[in-house]
Amino acid sequence: MRYWTCKTEGGVVTASYSNPPMNYFCAEGAGELGTLIENWRDPAIKAIVLASATTGKFITHYSVEELLSYAEDREALRKSGTALTVGYHALLLSLRNLPKPVIVAMNGDAMGGGFELCLACDIRIGMRGDHRYGLPEIKLGILPGGSGTQRLSRLIGAGRAIEFILRGRMARPEEALALGLIHELADDAVARAVQIAGEMARMPTLSVAMIKRSVYDGSDTSLADGLDIESEGFLATMLSDDGVTAMRDYVAQPLERRRDWLEQQNEVSTYVGH
Repeated sequence: MRYWTCKTEGGVVTASYSNPPMNYFCAEGAGELGTLIENWRDPAIKAIVLASATTGKFITHYSVEELLSYAEDREALRKSGTALTVGYHALLLSLRNLPKPVIVAMNGDAMGGGFELCLACDIRIGMRGDHRYGLPEIKLGILPGGSGTQRLSRLIGAGRAIEFILRGRMARPEEALALGLIHELADDAVARAVQIAGEMARMPTLSVAMIKRSVYDGSDTSLADGLDIESEGFLATMLSDDGVTAMRDYVAQPLERRRDWLEQQNEVSTYVGH
């Protein structure tokens, strides 16, 4: 692949994007990511980390040069309609819908399409430094068309999202943490993301998949329908060998050791599925 390089260790894939000097996203890079997502359905892969191989830039934003070339060919753009954004939406949905954790190490600027990619990940780790996260598209006379208006409003609420997007804000990492755009800040976002991915890789595979489905599919529907999705996921995990094994192990612990047992599961897996 031209833009993405991957390494796998302990069931964790770290995929790094490189398109120097600005690390703009582009059609070819997006296509490569689509191929990788399909590869990551392999049961041997337990968690994914997305990062950048270009210092100071995660994915700065989608290439404005590419967008401008589409915009200038008005006739072709009208014929293709919303195909450009629909395709990007599908890509990010396929990433979000992977039945395993996806952690993004935002180790540099992440704006526009790059920030939208981050919003499609389960856990976002920011990095201390002179970086910016946000959706500045309004300053280019367009809007965040890669799901930014929808994902951000679901993350921080419509009231805060509309202000953020209308102003084309670009938040520093500390401000992004305060706004709830990222989950953590680290001096080394990649190392921290890999550490979390390692924890997640040791969790029961079915539980991870059912939790993601319950949270994401449930939040996109009514409470009643969401509860049905949760109940289906709960039943599936109760019927799993991992569930029975883990619960038996837990109840076998002395009462005074049970909290310690729960904390230790982030470090050592006892599940039969691993």
